[in-house]
Amino acid sequence: MSVTTTAALDAPAHDSTAALAELRDRTEITDALHRFALGQDLKDKDLFASSFAEDAELDFRPAAAKWGAAPPVMAGRDTIVTTILGLFTGRVDTTHQVTNPRITIDGTTARLTALVEAQHLLSADHTTYALLKNPYEAELVREAGRDGRGGRWVIRRLVIHNTWFTGNPTAIFG
Repeated sequence: MSVTTTAALDAPAHDSTAALAELRDRTEITDALHRFALGQDLKDKDLFASSFAEDAELDFRPAAAKWGAAPPVMAGRDTIVTTILGLFTGRVDTTHQVTNPRITIDGTTARLTALVEAQHLLSADHTTYALLKNPYEAELVREAGRDGRGGRWVIRRLVIHNTWFTGNPTAIFG
């Protein structure tokens, strides 16, 4: 599951142009996951949507299985955004922390694994909560840029696993 390469960069040390391009890609790839997390936390539809490709899939089934739930895979950026923000806005306060990103890049596609801690609290009663420690697996694509060069990186497929949780996820996710 995890990206387990043994170095941070693939570019040769003597090729500063290639190293700079790779560093930019790695920053932009990580930023896609940060847009995903902060977009939820702020309930910012545009920021949240900017993290996904139009044909994105989000699979929360592995995490939800830990507490006996079986949600469907969400397909399509608009479905993902309206489903998640519809579930949370005005009802659930969230904070996400993204750590341990590991990335492999293959041209216009990439894989990212990260560890995400997600705190969810019912807005009306913060004593009802779910704190989740989730390994994420993401497949990303580079969008075409306006100038014909590579654009931003977006998530095409995201699978969310769960290592542990405390609280009551059923009260949060239904």
